[in-house]
Amino acid sequence: MEEARWGFSDGSVTDLLEARGLHGATDINKRVQFHSSLVQRLALEKELEGHLGCVNAIAWNSNGSLLLSGSDDTRICIWSYGNGELLHDIETGHSANIFCTKFVPETSDEVIVSGAGDAEVRVFNLSRLSGRRPIELSMEPTAVYQCHSRRIKKLAVEIGNPNVVWSASEDGTLRQHDFRECSSCPRARSANQECRNVLLDLRWGAKKSLADIPKQPLALKSCDISSVRPHQLLVGGSDAFARLYDRRMLPPLSTCQTKKEPPPCVKMFCPIHLADTRKSNLHLTHVAFSPNGKEVLLSYSGEHVYLFDVDLENTSSLRYTADDVREQLCLPPFNKELAKLVPKQQKFHVDTFKKLMQVATKSLEMGTDLMHGVEACSTVLPAVDPYIDDNMKHDCLCTRAGLYLKRRWKNDVYMAIRDCNSARCIDSRSFQAHLYIAEALLQLGRLKEASEYVDALNFLVPPYSGSVKQVENIKEQLFAAELEKNKKDQVGNTNTDARHGRLRSLSDILFRSDASGSSSQEGREDSDYDDEMELDFETSASGDESRDSDPGFVRCSLSLRFHRRDSQTDEHSGENGSAESTHNDDSAYQPEVAIDMKQRYVAHCNVGTDIKQASFLGEQGEFIASGSDDGRWFIWEKRTGRLIKMLVGDGAVVNCIQSHPYDCVVATSGIDNSIKLWTPDANATSMVAGPEIDVSSVIENNQRKLSHNREIMLRAGREVVARDENKAGWV
Repeated sequence: MEEARWGFSDGSVTDLLEARGLHGATDINKRVQFHSSLVQRLALEKELEGHLGCVNAIAWNSNGSLLLSGSDDTRICIWSYGNGELLHDIETGHSANIFCTKFVPETSDEVIVSGAGDAEVRVFNLSRLSGRRPIELSMEPTAVYQCHSRRIKKLAVEIGNPNVVWSASEDGTLRQHDFRECSSCPRARSANQECRNVLLDLRWGAKKSLADIPKQPLALKSCDISSVRPHQLLVGGSDAFARLYDRRMLPPLSTCQTKKEPPPCVKMFCPIHLADTRKSNLHLTHVAFSPNGKEVLLSYSGEHVYLFDVDLENTSSLRYTADDVREQLCLPPFNKELAKLVPKQQKFHVDTFKKLMQVATKSLEMGTDLMHGVEACSTVLPAVDPYIDDNMKHDCLCTRAGLYLKRRWKNDVYMAIRDCNSARCIDSRSFQAHLYIAEALLQLGRLKEASEYVDALNFLVPPYSGSVKQVENIKEQLFAAELEKNKKDQVGNTNTDARHGRLRSLSDILFRSDASGSSSQEGREDSDYDDEMELDFETSASGDESRDSDPGFVRCSLSLRFHRRDSQTDEHSGENGSAESTHNDDSAYQPEVAIDMKQRYVAHCNVGTDIKQASFLGEQGEFIASGSDDGRWFIWEKRTGRLIKMLVGDGAVVNCIQSHPYDCVVATSGIDNSIKLWTPDANATSMVAGPEIDVSSVIENNQRKLSHNREIMLRAGREVVARDENKAGWV
């Protein structure tokens, strides 16, 4: 493929190996571990078989000699990295799916911990196995913590600390379990349940937009502790915002008897275009620190994977408040009284970048191979002086914006606006940037702002026919959109009057459309009634072959919860005690500041499961990997966002991706009962590992699933609705 010749920023692996002999091995080994030449050749080496259900968790020990796995079969398996042998098969005693497992540091790999859907954290000491292997019928845990009231989705450990493990649960709390203090605790909601181990109480921590006061429980899905700065704790859950806390600044450990206001976080991360969506189904499935602790990676359900800077010094990352969201996504057009033109700096053009720009320009003109064109631009833009001048940067930004608008993958329209705003920082009177912003605003249905940009184009249009025709086309599109909006408004008013006072069935709420009956389009929020619905769709495969003869059968559960939007209470109220304080004094709430993304990774689909991971590969973390609902996993170059590799890793869904600490090896797992190990293969040189397929078609199919994730999930519950909608209780 042509993109294989574009080259990478990590240089020649041969040069690195020669330098290792001259300058030492430590830094060179890190750079060689996941070198681009090795990543491009990753292929399946072996499968580890032993589980009887979905493998939801995998983890390497510190030196990479052992691999730990947890499954729906409630068992933990420990594997030898050297030969793939199953060393221990432990029946944990959990009564529900295991979602997370960890080796506890500094214990000679003898202490492991698991968290599961039964809301329990269990600790096991492998030294009690007395050398028996590989089959262990059962093993008594050394500690059982039952203080959570909902599923435990993630565990965290601190390098060098053998005494403490942290657990993140959907009950809205993150707890700190110290093995030295107690080895068990009463079950949640029991009369004597007073475990003083709540480090973060976020039962009033979730919100739908940056401007909102947090009033709903933040069901935690993931957490991570920085390996470089272990006082930094990152959490993500049932809203769009990842929060970074400094453990040294948190209040003392508390019980869950009293619900408290959430403590302030040190930093908050969210792409600016997701900060005001108000969609109740938008949430994080995974958060992770980079190996050097300077970046964080977030994976969203129904969304993409995003990269953020933690340290904002010497970076261009944007910090924004709620007031900035709309302004940053739609800066006003230039001042029609001659704006000052900033002269563009002239610098040397490298031939490679010129060729890439030709590729991108051709893709835009022809309207074909748009992904290839976007990646060509993404390769040019990160270049620094003296390799790219302001003219090329401006043209590249505008070209990529045009490609985004033609491609129309999820949130491409927002990426186009970002690029156009960056282009306007170079040339405030850029005709092409203003034209594409007008088109983007039209796609978003923001007709008033689009009209302002169309007016501005009259002052900017170059005196040649091509540009004049473009302006006329955008005016016609705007006029047609305004007519359509007026028609919908009239029909909507009529339907609202007819619907007033009528009881709503469950299907009215689940499958409602807009007033005209048309399907939703990008940028328009789902309509909301006063009653608000939360939907939780989950797939699993239990491994109980006696229940279903079809090996491809996937069990689904659909949970629906309704509450009043204006209600101050939530499903957790009254649980384990009453509230100590409330948010009634809204005037005292201080608006929060969030950090915007610096890179986006697009190709996968994350809709069906809420444990899907996105990971940094290797000690350098120069490549990003994520699982997908189509049974594949994808690898991108971190710096450019360019897709490098696509591999088939599961018969249904890939959830977990963990790279080896020191070797170029990746372990993956998902709905299948096996774990797969991937290593470089000299014969694997293309982007696709396995039978050659149309990469663009696969990715476009994933983007369609992302764009319609709500419809897909609701369709799975259609039979339930048809059966129950006539019941009088559903209103």
